[in-house]
Amino acid sequence: MTPPKPARHTRDDNLHIRPLLAADLDSVVHIDAALNGRRRVAYFERRLAAAGRAPAAHAQFAVEDGGVLSGYVLAKVLEGEFGRASPAMRLEVIGVLPGAQGRGLGAALGAALEDEVRARGLRELRTGASWRDHALLRWLDAGGWQLGGNHVIECRLSEAPLGASNEAPVLRDLPERPADANDYGGAAPNDFEALARDLADVRTMSAADTAAVARIDRRLTGRDRSAYIQHRMDEALADSGVRVSLIARVEDSVAGYLMASADYGDFGRAQPSAVIDTIGVDPGFSGRGLGRAMLSQLFVNLGALGIERVETVVTKDNYDLLGFFYRNGFGPGERLAFVKQL
Repeated sequence: MTPPKPARHTRDDNLHIRPLLAADLDSVVHIDAALNGRRRVAYFERRLAAAGRAPAAHAQFAVEDGGVLSGYVLAKVLEGEFGRASPAMRLEVIGVLPGAQGRGLGAALGAALEDEVRARGLRELRTGASWRDHALLRWLDAGGWQLGGNHVIECRLSEAPLGASNEAPVLRDLPERPADANDYGGAAPNDFEALARDLADVRTMSAADTAAVARIDRRLTGRDRSAYIQHRMDEALADSGVRVSLIARVEDSVAGYLMASADYGDFGRAQPSAVIDTIGVDPGFSGRGLGRAMLSQLFVNLGALGIERVETVVTKDNYDLLGFFYRNGFGPGERLAFVKQL
């Protein structure tokens, strides 16, 4: 673990920026509860623990006002999530004690995060916010953030066509046509039916699947993102709260993967939710409905965990992936994507 960085002084001599520590948990939970009306102890425990295990993947700061912790910001490095080709920093959550607002604490935290992003050689900050969160939207606007070009889409499990007890069966696919690398879950005619998740052996992803997932990812993207996949796997195995990633096996080979996380607080979300980071099907197994099978099983698993909503981010010109998600119950969500170029 890297040593803590020294506190940063701001223009207000009473304000000091310093790294957020595990010992700050109670103060952070107290501030968050004052802002949102609920105590999210488990969420902040996981985020602080994740930063302790992998400090290079996180940036977390506290602001003290007269020696009292009065605000915090938590961020995480984006590597390959949502099809990214270059890393960026994602702002996860920021909060300032209500009684200390209006004195520049949020701006000081934002400046500290930007300094850290630049120091790491990154040039982009990203985040998401509900269009109903007027306070956060004002802060983003004042800080020079812009609307991003990606689409944030979501699916409410209660309305999903997959994973429910009344899920409609699909035709079992025994393809005789050429594979299409962009076909995540197409259906081909056949003479008997099955639920989508029965079209493959879908199971929870494990460390033993890392090499196979990286191999498929290389075939789909033309890039070696082994480091990103290894980091995501390490996080999933270290934190049982986010272990919902899946693989699909066909003929005893890993033929597809879906990397997702389930959490209870990013960006101030009030309800438990899940985020799909990456989905891919080996081109050699395209057209067998594997994408749909993994999504169906994901919905079943999330329902058992009490998760009510699934979200993902898709670039505006990825029509194949957008079409796949829209066909399977996703649609525009209340959240907007924001970006700040540094």
